[in-house]
Amino acid sequence: MADRPERTDNKPQLSLHIPEPNYRPGADEVDFSAIEIPEAGAQPRPDEACDPTETHGLCTDLIRVLGEDNRAHGPWDPKLDPDTLREMLHHFSLVRAFDERMFRGQRQGKTSFYMKCTAEEATSISTSMALQSDDMVFPSYRQQGVLIARGYPLLEMINQIYSNSGDKLKGRQLPIMYSSREHSFFSISGNLATQVPQAVGWAMASAIKHDTRIAATWVGEGSTAEGDFHAACTFASVYNAPVILNVINNQWAISSFSGFAGSERATFASRAIGYGLAGLRVDGNDPLACYAAQRWAANRARTNSGPTLIEFFTYRAEGHSTSDDPSGYRSAQERDAWPLGDPVVRLKNHLIELGEWDEDRQAEMDLKAAEKVKADTKEAEKNGILGHGMHQPFHTMFEDVFEEEPWHLKEQNAQSQAERDKKYPDGVPH
Repeated sequence: MADRPERTDNKPQLSLHIPEPNYRPGADEVDFSAIEIPEAGAQPRPDEACDPTETHGLCTDLIRVLGEDNRAHGPWDPKLDPDTLREMLHHFSLVRAFDERMFRGQRQGKTSFYMKCTAEEATSISTSMALQSDDMVFPSYRQQGVLIARGYPLLEMINQIYSNSGDKLKGRQLPIMYSSREHSFFSISGNLATQVPQAVGWAMASAIKHDTRIAATWVGEGSTAEGDFHAACTFASVYNAPVILNVINNQWAISSFSGFAGSERATFASRAIGYGLAGLRVDGNDPLACYAAQRWAANRARTNSGPTLIEFFTYRAEGHSTSDDPSGYRSAQERDAWPLGDPVVRLKNHLIELGEWDEDRQAEMDLKAAEKVKADTKEAEKNGILGHGMHQPFHTMFEDVFEEEPWHLKEQNAQSQAERDKKYPDGVPH
């Protein structure tokens, strides 16, 4: 056995690097000048069937379409007609109105939890509009815009948030964790990144069956540090799965800034390079760029040309959830200082520049959206709210585990019901 080298006292000491955000609340002035924002339209658009190596430059660039002049520029311009742009803007308006009322409902005690997607609307609405309506989506918990864009009733979403008697998920999911087979919307899970390998597996199954449907999934940049994400990338690459991996880099994973997930070393889109995937880095506050990148990746997947990893570079304007106070870890000025603006404002200004919109029509649209959400909320409250009865029948807690209820669950159900009736002979008090 070889002798170990002698220990000497003059060796340099090791030190552990702990990522730190650039500014702390109350102490530092917000400065986003280090973010490189290229000119809109300057990024090349390779062929959708290209070799993944041709996208390497786009993993560190930033695909942009809308310029400071509110016009569309360059080869990534999807050339959407005004009606489609107005439809997209309508979805934006509806999601914002929905978020505001559900946030207030949580503060009023009508539900226990809610999560806004303010300033991230383009990453879900614009992208979902670029997919086919039956493409399977595997969302994270901030993609309510996908459901709304696909026409899922607001009433059903509110019933689920309130966990009331109208909740189709029977109160078994945390508020905002929707599911709809009819809308090809996979169940949202609170476990981080589990939806990514599920999306890849579903896409592989679709390819095995020679189907025509592809899969798309959304994951936060913080969740890319999970092993599930990397396992999914491996399987997607090895089996050429027809899937789109959307990474929403909104700069914060609750109170941990993106550096803890690796952004100090490389962009999140750059992770595609090591796995042999096509990769794109996109201005996540540019609705046209979001649409164009998703359509490019969808066409690539649909023609068996391979999976794509897309980083949407955006900013989480609100707290992580109603349980979070962002003032404790980031400056209140960050939202206003964010250099890529607001996706709703940018799309509105683009339509105005085209002569297809104006501020009065925007105000009317916003008012109608707020009234629509208010009316559906009032209707949902007839089915009950958190802690005010009118929940799912007691016996349903034993249902839906097996296709046919087995004998032991039938016995447990009957015993539980008997004990409940004995304790509350006049019915459960409200």
